[in-house]
Amino acid sequence: MITSSLQTSVAVFALIILHVSALDTFKAAVYEHAVILPNDTKAPVSPGEALFLMNKNIDILEKAIKQAAEQQGAQIIVTPEDALYGWKFTRETIFPYLENIPDPQVNWIPCQDPRRFGHTPVQARLSCLAKNNSIYVVANMGDKKPCNSGRTKCPSNGHYQYNTNVVYDKTGKLVARYHKYHLYRELQFDVPEKPELVTFSTTFGKFGIFTCFDILFHDPAVTLVKDFHVDTILFPTAWMNVLPLLTAIEFHSAWAMGMRVNLLAANTHDVNLKMTGSGIYAPHSPKVYHHDMETESGKILFAEVDSHPRNSPTYPPAVNWTAYATSITPFPGAKNSFRGFISRDEFNFTKLSESAGNLTVCQKELCCHLSYRMLGQEGSEVYVLGAFAGLHGKRRREYWQVCTMLKCGSTNLATCGQPVETALTRFEWFSLSGTFGTQYVFPEVLLSKIKLAPEKFEVLEDGRLVNKNGSSEPVLTVSLFGRWYTKDAHSISDGTSNSATAYLMLPTLLMIITLQYTVMA
Repeated sequence: MITSSLQTSVAVFALIILHVSALDTFKAAVYEHAVILPNDTKAPVSPGEALFLMNKNIDILEKAIKQAAEQQGAQIIVTPEDALYGWKFTRETIFPYLENIPDPQVNWIPCQDPRRFGHTPVQARLSCLAKNNSIYVVANMGDKKPCNSGRTKCPSNGHYQYNTNVVYDKTGKLVARYHKYHLYRELQFDVPEKPELVTFSTTFGKFGIFTCFDILFHDPAVTLVKDFHVDTILFPTAWMNVLPLLTAIEFHSAWAMGMRVNLLAANTHDVNLKMTGSGIYAPHSPKVYHHDMETESGKILFAEVDSHPRNSPTYPPAVNWTAYATSITPFPGAKNSFRGFISRDEFNFTKLSESAGNLTVCQKELCCHLSYRMLGQEGSEVYVLGAFAGLHGKRRREYWQVCTMLKCGSTNLATCGQPVETALTRFEWFSLSGTFGTQYVFPEVLLSKIKLAPEKFEVLEDGRLVNKNGSSEPVLTVSLFGRWYTKDAHSISDGTSNSATAYLMLPTLLMIITLQYTVMA
């Protein structure tokens, strides 16, 4: 009883201290890193060679971490996915780069005890960088977990291999570990049995963490915000930009606004793969962002962020995404409606034939309404209003509902939906809304030369996306990107999932058993 009471008292005291010392704002940093990649080889390198390469990348990260802590007074820095070794691997060739990363509950400071969980030089160095600079460090690396290779679920090499985020606090202690669930063409890694919901608390807010492709799905991304009430999401990513709807800065800023949460996004930098786009995004507007397809250099960003954005006077109100769209009579349908594609998704489009007007275009259950007035349309530029509702892309996994006004590639309507990077046409006013079947809608505005529009648009409580503070800069796209998670197709991440493989084999096994029984009978 005495021990129990003492533990309770200690816990309560810790919460009181955390509350009293809580900060209203904090200084955040994200670093976009141009990764030093390994030589392309089909044979695994030695552990020493793997460590040598990772240390070369950590040398660069170390400079960014020191700059963040010493020059800017940042309390946390996020580094990208795959920042230590790149992304082109097989299960065999990634193995020398992996370490055993324990559960943070073990209360471990690798900098002080690097051999406690085997050979962990990468974790020790990251821990020391956090400790020596008194800053939280978020990094991405590979985790390996031994298993019995004789069991069905265990991979043939006797290890599970996970794409993993780690967080070290300012004392160097491991405080968070997250295994990426939604893999994207990452056959070197395994899929965890279920999405992990990882959070940790600090004097400057409660944090959640996930990786890259995870952001397009309900778990863990939405659950961390809606059910665990985190203040800030930490987001290492290796994001390849896809116009017109899925450039990094465009979608990540929209996700932060739609979910009404801080998002610290650190992307890798590789112009050949169209990888760029990092930012510090607040619920109401981007704080700072970076998109650079011209240079090969990394970039560090800083911003002061609300520790508890829900308590901020700038915190946006909840949105009823269908209130306006379902309250009006659809605008007259244009005669020149047509079908076109954005990537593999077939949209219904209608052309903005006049310099001002009201248009509606529908697909399935979704109707998109646009009211607009151009400030002066360039004769060679064509804009369309588009609607899409359905399972997205080649995999046909995620159910999207999208309303978008976008610039076409040329006056040829067949180019509508193709990537476009520049525009001249400005809009004096626009209002976009849709009859969405989901509450998860992300508002995007992308300007010419792949720029965002901080403080130049807002979402009204009735679901309208409108511009504000005067005319816009030249516009590429204005979109409402909806994700209807409950209509997603059951799917398996693009990694190795032995439990999933076993599940898929069940019908075959049952058929064999049935045939055997029939023959015996």
